[in-house]
Amino acid sequence: MEDLPDALLGEIIKRLTSTSDLNSFSLVSKNLYTVEAELRDAIRVGCGICPVTVALPSIGSRFSNLCKVEFNYSGWKSDHGMQLDNQGLHVLSSCCPSLTDMILSFCLFIDDSGLGFPSILQEAGVSQGVSTAEWLEYLGRVGSLEELVVKYCEKICQYDLLKFGPGWMKLQKFEFQLKGWHNIFDPRDPSYVPNYQYRYDFLCEHLKDLTLAKIVTQPEIGLRYLLRKCKALENLRLHYVLVLSDNDMITLIHSCSNLRSISLRFEPLFNERPEGRVFSTPLTDESLKALALRCPMLQTVELIFAACEPIFPSEIGFTQEGFLMLIKSCPIRDLILCGANFFNDEGMKALSSARYLDTLELMDCVAVTDVGMRLLAHAPRLTNLTLRQCDCFTDNGVGEVVRAHKLESLIVEGCSRVSGVLTFYRFSVVWLEISACLMERFGFCEDEIIENIPIALSVMLLKRYCHDG
Repeated sequence: MEDLPDALLGEIIKRLTSTSDLNSFSLVSKNLYTVEAELRDAIRVGCGICPVTVALPSIGSRFSNLCKVEFNYSGWKSDHGMQLDNQGLHVLSSCCPSLTDMILSFCLFIDDSGLGFPSILQEAGVSQGVSTAEWLEYLGRVGSLEELVVKYCEKICQYDLLKFGPGWMKLQKFEFQLKGWHNIFDPRDPSYVPNYQYRYDFLCEHLKDLTLAKIVTQPEIGLRYLLRKCKALENLRLHYVLVLSDNDMITLIHSCSNLRSISLRFEPLFNERPEGRVFSTPLTDESLKALALRCPMLQTVELIFAACEPIFPSEIGFTQEGFLMLIKSCPIRDLILCGANFFNDEGMKALSSARYLDTLELMDCVAVTDVGMRLLAHAPRLTNLTLRQCDCFTDNGVGEVVRAHKLESLIVEGCSRVSGVLTFYRFSVVWLEISACLMERFGFCEDEIIENIPIALSVMLLKRYCHDG
């Protein structure tokens, strides 16, 4: 092993993805130890390293090319020892000069003075524990961040993100999520003046990936303003954003022809519409129509509707007509529908002619029956199918799909009328090969084959490996 060239050792090491395997492999020889350390560019630190401030110089010394560090103290207790603190972050900045990406999760002893140091960072993620937001102003002035993720930080509200200022100009990915559900008493923008929102005049024309989750934007527009400024957006996730409107989406879509992926998650709330105040999810077919007409590169669509009752179809602002317009106009490859009460067998018929559809997941779609599943069997490129909590189709319907396709993946969970294992055996390509062989050679009926699956598998293997068939 000592005689192998470093280049070859490097190729071997690159093929090991498990951290435990890398650690074990590096102990085989001194040469491997050195090469593995030079190639290691990411490390994750948790409760097991204590005192972490003392360990950081050793980590920086061994892994000289370290560019990504994650500190995750999930499940931390006081008897685990001290967490990373402000001093530790300053030590990290001095001993890891190549650091560009840092993730802080459940870090309880870090505040603005600690987060103010990382001027060289390109990516930053913080979740639970970071107390205030003055560090955002500093990072914004430096303007080096390309990715910023803020999740579940109770002391940071969406209006604090305005302090990021010039930092928005270079940012390519931004994610902001609040913990829990909507709270109408969330902090308000102290500078809000109706019809005069000068504080929101910042540029984010390089933003490609945007996630906003569980934020309230009323009466202030808040982070919803980003939807009016993004021109390079490719991936969009809007999850339970209060007071989202068709106008927001249409404005965004008209300037984002490169949109490739969209994820929308809604619950019904009272919304103002031209016809008056209605209890519904916020967007209507007008948004779907804009997507269909303006986003020719859209490939991934996720629509999730929570707490919408099937007996009240108006609780979902989308209709099947608007949805089908989207399906027929865009090259959708991956589709996820959850709680889509408007979607039925007629919708499955449209999916059966979707030329690009490769992956489909249906969850809690109560109006899809065996008729729809039989129609889906004609989808030309479907290779991955997931069905969850759908109770209106049976083994027969699922079997038609499996019989018609060489599915690479079939997942059936919580569908009360689908037996799962029986469906796999009866309708998989392997089972069709087995049953055809035994019916032809031995005259077995289907029930007899099911009762003798081990024998059937043996015959299949004999058929495959014996030259005389």
